[in-house]
Amino acid sequence: IPMQEPPTRMLGSLNATLSATLLLRLPANHTGPGCLHVSIPDGLFLVLGLVSLVENVLVVAAIIKNRNLHLPMYCFICCLALSDLLVSCSIVLETTIILLLEAGTLVTTATIVQQLDNVIDVLICSSMVSSLCFLGAIAVDRYISIFYTLRYHSIVTLSRSQRAIAAIWVASVLSSTLFITYYKHTAVLLCLIAFFLAMLVLMAVLYVHMLARACQHAQGIAQLHKRQHPIPQGFCLKGAATLTILLGIFFLCWGPFFLHLTLVVLCPQHPVCSCVFQNFNLFLVLIICNSIVDPLIYAFRSPEIRTTLREVLLCC
Repeated sequence: IPMQEPPTRMLGSLNATLSATLLLRLPANHTGPGCLHVSIPDGLFLVLGLVSLVENVLVVAAIIKNRNLHLPMYCFICCLALSDLLVSCSIVLETTIILLLEAGTLVTTATIVQQLDNVIDVLICSSMVSSLCFLGAIAVDRYISIFYTLRYHSIVTLSRSQRAIAAIWVASVLSSTLFITYYKHTAVLLCLIAFFLAMLVLMAVLYVHMLARACQHAQGIAQLHKRQHPIPQGFCLKGAATLTILLGIFFLCWGPFFLHLTLVVLCPQHPVCSCVFQNFNLFLVLIICNSIVDPLIYAFRSPEIRTTLREVLLCC
């Protein structure tokens, strides 16, 4: 990052192929005519990052504290919280460094800043990849618990889940290092896009199948008790609403970022695509919001975790 130029935001190297958006933190007057540009203050990055940091630290602390939560399902939730924690810490760290550089408080050479930027990019990218992987792992774990209930504890053992977690972390770090190193290759962006689509399809198929099975089960219970259809229909509507919220939040928070990568591949020089590139910081805010929402969906809904959290807060 040349010291005379504005510092880049996360994964700025992904835009290095774009002459119009070489630097992601462009001033407002660099926005093309007719483009809708949403300005994101650095303070918002810090506030959202700190909120996510506190939430996910509480989740990790609760799971570590309570031995009853040392189960494969909660291990995946804990790792998801760690991934979201790394996303928040990385973005907060980068934003802080950017503010210090702009204020002139932090004085260093361009080489050191470039190396630091690469390290933070790898950290953020690996935490994002691992976060998506653990979202998929949680969906698979819940699917097995519903469709293979009697064999669940023999299929999803603690040792197997630990090996899966270790493999996810190693794969995330290695793949992210390769992504950042070879960012100029189109194949790298295509792999990232394909990975996101695969996780989206996996979660959608598994959760829809689980909802269908739950509706069939509710229908069977209603018929067994000679009741009418409103009870299972209401249950199915509630389940469908929950599923829509879950997948909708996932797509809303992650979709714009991967849309950005798709446009980098398809139309890097097109004026319309350049308008989308101007809002890259907004896409990052949505990813941070996902790390805030994840504990609410996957962790805080558990009574055991809520009880442990109260104990942790009282001890503090």
